Amino acid sequence: MLPPPIAIRVATEWLSARARWQPLEIVFWLGAFAAIYLLPASHLILTEIAWLGLFALSLDLILGYAGIISLGHAAFFGVGAYAAGLLAKHEIIAEPTIALLASGLVAAVLGFATSFLVLRGSDLTRLMVTLGVSLVCFELANKFGEITGGADGLQGITMAPIFGLYRFDMFGHTAYIYSLAWLFVLFLAARRIVNSPFGLSLKAIKGNPLRGAAIGIAVNWRLVAVYTLSAGYAGIAGGLLAQTQAFASLSMLSIDRSADVLLILIIGGTGYLYGGLVGALIYRLLQNYLSDLTARYWQFWIGLLLVAIVLVGRDRIRRWIAVIQAEVASLLRGSVRPGAARPAKDA
Repeated sequence: MLPPPIAIRVATEWLSARARWQPLEIVFWLGAFAAIYLLPASHLILTEIAWLGLFALSLDLILGYAGIISLGHAAFFGVGAYAAGLLAKHEIIAEPTIALLASGLVAAVLGFATSFLVLRGSDLTRLMVTLGVSLVCFELANKFGEITGGADGLQGITMAPIFGLYRFDMFGHTAYIYSLAWLFVLFLAARRIVNSPFGLSLKAIKGNPLRGAAIGIAVNWRLVAVYTLSAGYAGIAGGLLAQTQAFASLSMLSIDRSADVLLILIIGGTGYLYGGLVGALIYRLLQNYLSDLTARYWQFWIGLLLVAIVLVGRDRIRRWIAVIQAEVASLLRGSVRPGAARPAKDA
């Protein structure tokens, strides 16, 4: 066993290495921001990928890092969407950025209030409770149609310019930059959280909650905290959808929406933040392509993709990704190797 000072130094170095940016991460975000200029005709679908990725990221915080499975995560997504839509429609908060933060706060409050129910019981109990919360929110939105618009959806939303300068246009240029900026900022925050001691304690709880409690981790309060944070992220994702499309509907609270985000995480993988982002990218592009190819049977091909992922094995796919990452890292480091001959200096 290492002495305490050495153990602390080793742990600090390990945490620093985990938090260091990898080459593929840099390439991923450079590509996302380069799409602002390189793919102006695709900004509408890229905006959808941005808020879908944020929604999947919110679910990954509880499923991939804390082991809390949810079949009703759309409740927070839909509440955030309706909050953003109502704030804009009635001009309660005109500035979209502040309204989006308020939407996330409303969803986080709902997440905190329901977290004590969700944390009781086994995984099956959590599935039923989260599904029940989503169904209750759906029925409440349907019942109070004079506020939410009911089955017709919340219409008449007029979005003010961002910071009073940048208006949302029909081509989605402003919407994509706005959504991408929010995704990047919230991703940075989530990345910092999961690489912190708090994030490591969540993984310990996921692995063995009884052992985590035995070593002094406040298991329930940490789960409440991450569930509340996840709900806030989902609310902001829903608010982005409502703001960029100027519309909110009951479908945002439906079980289909929760199933979609679970499907995205299955495709991209859980337990690392890029799983939701990559899964959203693959899912939305496949959906767009397959819908054009065969509008009635595109879900069949998505199902085949899931079967292929299961047969190939996610560990094998991650090994392939690790090989690609190593190749990209070697290319970025350059072709100069240690010990190579250096050009002679002029006399």
